[in-house]
Amino acid sequence: MTTSTLRSTLLCLLSALAVGALSTTEPKVCQDQSAPERQGAKKEEPITVQFLEIVTPDLDATCGTLEKLHGVKFSKPVAEFGNARTAALEGGGLISVRAPMRADEEPIVRPYILVDDIESAVKAARKAGCEIAMPPMKIPKRGHFAIYIQGGIQHGLWQI
Repeated sequence: MTTSTLRSTLLCLLSALAVGALSTTEPKVCQDQSAPERQGAKKEEPITVQFLEIVTPDLDATCGTLEKLHGVKFSKPVAEFGNARTAALEGGGLISVRAPMRADEEPIVRPYILVDDIESAVKAARKAGCEIAMPPMKIPKRGHFAIYIQGGIQHGLWQI
């Protein structure tokens, strides 16, 4: 084989290897068929906390601390939220701080997650074995809320 023929053969082989290396087609053994984007699965949506409720016997001190730490200003008591004082959350929700409404109400921090359909969400929670502590209830001009308990933890749902 002459040097010229050898050189031509090597150039052809290198070209073929380069084309193969630049190919966008992955070998089957490297493809992850379980990846959601390959199965047409929906993109995961973030959870939105629409309402964050803090129940504390130390209402004024809690609001004062949050105001100092985060530069927010709490409202005067809001009757439809059990006389809670509220401040804006990023994204349009509210944080509320209120005193217990009954002698046996324990201090708690309860996030209310935004849902599109509160009735369906409550049914799904019930089907998952959760206790429904508060069925869907309307707060005029504010939306609907519900509370379920799972594993001893209270979870809130909110529909605008």
